[in-house]
Amino acid sequence: EKPHRCCECGKRFGKRSNLVKHQRQHTGERPYGCPNCGKSFIQSSDLVVHRRTHTGEKPYRCSECGKRFGVRSKLIQHRRVHTGEKPYACGECGKSFGQSSHLSVH
Repeated sequence: EKPHRCCECGKRFGKRSNLVKHQRQHTGERPYGCPNCGKSFIQSSDLVVHRRTHTGEKPYRCSECGKRFGVRSKLIQHRRVHTGEKPYACGECGKSFGQSSHLSVH
């Protein structure tokens, strides 16, 4: 059940907090500002990730090679180097890629 509806576009949400975050896309509100550079964000979690660009913090570590990443999704993407996983396949020729951007370029 998704009782919370955006009056702007009609999209529905299960949690009111997710609706509030979504509505910021329509209003342009970005309440979370970086004290270092002034860049602002819709969600506080995006600010947390952004601040790592200033601090150099890289909390996510590859267990295979030790390489570190500031964003978890980059670690997940990197792991494919070790596993050989290629989840993005071309619908025309069947060639597979480890990153969606490589499929797009193809």
